[in-house]
Amino acid sequence: MQQFGTFLSNMIMPNIPAIIAWGLITALFIDVGWTPNAKIATVVGPTIFYLLPILIAYTGGKIVYDVRGGVVGAMSVMGVIMATSDPLFIGEDGNAAPMFLGAMIMGPLTAYVMKKLDALWSHRIRPGFEMLVNNFSAGIVAAAMAIAGMFLLAPVVLKIVEWLGSAVEFLVDNGLLPLTSIFIEPAKVFFLNNAINHGVLTPLGIQEATEQGKSVLFLLEANPGPGLGLLLAYSVFGRGIARASAPGAAIIHFFGGIHEIYFPYVLMKPKLILAMIAGGMTGVFINVLFDVGLRAPAAPGSIFAVYAQTPGGSFLGVTLSVFGAAAVSFLVASLLLKTDKSPDGDLTAATADMEAMKGKKSVASSAIVGGASAGPINTIVFACDAGMGSSAMGASVLRKKIHGAGYTDVAVVNQAIANLTDDVDLVVTHQDLTARAQQRTPSAVHVSVDTFMSSPKYDEIVEMVRQNNSVTS
Repeated sequence: MQQFGTFLSNMIMPNIPAIIAWGLITALFIDVGWTPNAKIATVVGPTIFYLLPILIAYTGGKIVYDVRGGVVGAMSVMGVIMATSDPLFIGEDGNAAPMFLGAMIMGPLTAYVMKKLDALWSHRIRPGFEMLVNNFSAGIVAAAMAIAGMFLLAPVVLKIVEWLGSAVEFLVDNGLLPLTSIFIEPAKVFFLNNAINHGVLTPLGIQEATEQGKSVLFLLEANPGPGLGLLLAYSVFGRGIARASAPGAAIIHFFGGIHEIYFPYVLMKPKLILAMIAGGMTGVFINVLFDVGLRAPAAPGSIFAVYAQTPGGSFLGVTLSVFGAAAVSFLVASLLLKTDKSPDGDLTAATADMEAMKGKKSVASSAIVGGASAGPINTIVFACDAGMGSSAMGASVLRKKIHGAGYTDVAVVNQAIANLTDDVDLVVTHQDLTARAQQRTPSAVHVSVDTFMSSPKYDEIVEMVRQNNSVTS
């Protein structure tokens, strides 16, 4: 489930900047926006109905079969997109639906078909005819899949979107939407946050935002309030290293939007999931009560990103939902921590458990693969599945050590493994991701770590840089 969810979210996450741009243009320039401008507003429709689905299909295809898969995937989704302009396919309400779900199906599917067909005749093409065969085969596959998508997939996807929309409407009308926190909050701690938010809620939320100008679905998972309340409770009533590290984690979580940083604190004392559920339900209840939402996804889930995507008239409700959720999770977590008689948990072990739940089994030791670099180390990439969250935390720790040692010219960045290119000097990954990273960057030195926040290998990396580089400042 985690791997499938990661695959879905990896199609959406690289395109979040384009979705945010669409949200900003919509908020500013449509006829009910902050500064209406009819000419600029003409960008809104084509972006949501054409550009964004094509980008998502291209990304999905590229994941499966590199650029070739991305190109045929982007072309094939046009059939599904154009089906929405035909009354034969449009839903019962007469409104066309942005084909986000269709793009998430057509892009990878067409790329997979292309990959398998290429494998059939890859060794049977006569020399000199490779380009001719490759171009025409891709064109034929893309055209055939576009037609198939128009007549076979589009009616199914539109019906699914209609059903899902009706389900959300039912939950809202009956006051049941807060109950989704019972599932969302535990799933987040099991590291399904990106899968839920970007793989499921974002496509549905954009559909709703297209029709209503905002969607509460964007706040079901991204609300930073529950995590803030938990970390503040640890700051006041926690013990040991958990209490000492919680204030810094709260800042990273609330302002930086990296929700993964609070997951180990819940795993350390699993009963605290009750505080997260209570806080999440409170936030959703206030959002529904005030009929507020966001116009586009808040990614990452920072308070700055939340406010940037809040439409006019929703600021009060959104603010109350964030801080109301924080207050409730703080109170419940404080009660649980104050009455807890069990021994203090191990934050490092909980972090390792978090990695295991991501499908990355913790190991007792870490290793440097490929030996020491022969030349200067100018670029270090900390890579994980999505290129956010855990890799950002690790990169922050490593960057502080590298720059603190005087090597300020060494770039330390975080990135998704799928986006790695073989032009970096050193790649840091979790043990179980090293093999995948080596396939993308075979010429780099690879360092495997067992935890993201406190690996002893970081000091070894600093020493490696010291041996190969000169101090610049």
